[in-house]
Amino acid sequence: MLVRVHASGVNPLDTKVRAGKAAHAKQPLPAVLGLDMAGVVEEAGEGVTTLRSGDEVYGMVGGVGGLQGTLAEFVVASADLVALKPKLLSMREAAALPLITITAWEGMVDRAKVHEGQRVLVHAGAGGVGHIAVQLAKAFGAEAFATVSAEKQHYVEEFGAVPIDYRTLSTEQYVAQYSDGEGFDVVYDTVGGATIDASFVAVKRYTGHVVSCLGWSTHSLAPLSFRGATYSGVFTLMPLLTGRGQAHHGEILREAAALVDSGKLRPLMNERRFSGADLDAAYALVESGAVGKVVVEL
Repeated sequence: MLVRVHASGVNPLDTKVRAGKAAHAKQPLPAVLGLDMAGVVEEAGEGVTTLRSGDEVYGMVGGVGGLQGTLAEFVVASADLVALKPKLLSMREAAALPLITITAWEGMVDRAKVHEGQRVLVHAGAGGVGHIAVQLAKAFGAEAFATVSAEKQHYVEEFGAVPIDYRTLSTEQYVAQYSDGEGFDVVYDTVGGATIDASFVAVKRYTGHVVSCLGWSTHSLAPLSFRGATYSGVFTLMPLLTGRGQAHHGEILREAAALVDSGKLRPLMNERRFSGADLDAAYALVESGAVGKVVVEL
C-alpha cells in the first residue's frame, strides 16, 4: 500500500543504521532511512482487503534491508506490517510505538508468555522498549518491577511498576528484597552486556525465563544453567530482512492498539518536537542517550 507519512520515529537503532554501525540492519545506498511511521493510506494494492484509502495506520515498515524507509513524504509498505492506528493517539504518538512495542511484545508475550501471578523484572524500565514491556506485564496481570535510575523512577511508578535503583542495590540484594530470594519469573533485558549476566542471576529457578533484545555479546550460560532456567533472544527486524513472519507484526500492532484504546498502554513522549528540517538535531538527541527516542513530524 501507499501511505502518506505524517510522523516517523527515530530510535537508537535508527542512529546506528544512519552511522553505518549496525551490521545486522544495513540499508544499501541510495538509502531512504526510517523504521517507524504513522500516516494515512493513499491507495491499497490489489488483494489488500483489511485496509483502504483514508485509513489512519501505523507500523514498522522499512529503513533496512533495501526496503524504503519512512523519512519521506510517502512510503510503499507491505499491508501485513501495518495496522489501524490507536484512536486515542495522535500521529506523533502513534509513530513512537511500532519498533519498541513489537520488540517488547515479542519478548514479554510471544517468548515469555507473561501471565497473572508472575513477578516480572524489566531492565531499564523507563527506556523505549522497557516502558512498553512494563505496561505489557501489567496488562497481562503480572506484578512488574523495573531497574531504573533514581531520577527516572517516577516514570516506572506511573506505569504501575516497583522501581529498583540498580545503582545502590546489587543483583543479589534486590532479588532478596523484591522476590523473597526466589528470583523473578520473567526477566526482560533491554540493555545487553553485563545486564544479561545479572539477568541470569535474577531469574527464578527451574521455571524462570530470561529474554533479551540486545543479546549480541558473549556470555557464560553457567549461572542460568545452574538455575535450570530458560533464555530467549528477540530479533525484531527479522521479518523486514527476510520477508518471513511479517503478518505477525501487524497482529501485534492491532493487539497493542486495543490496549492503548482501553487505557492499558501509552507511549512515553519527549516534549521537544521535531520537523523534517530538524533531522540532524533529532538524531543527535537520540544518539546522545538523553532520550530513548523522538518523533519527526513530516
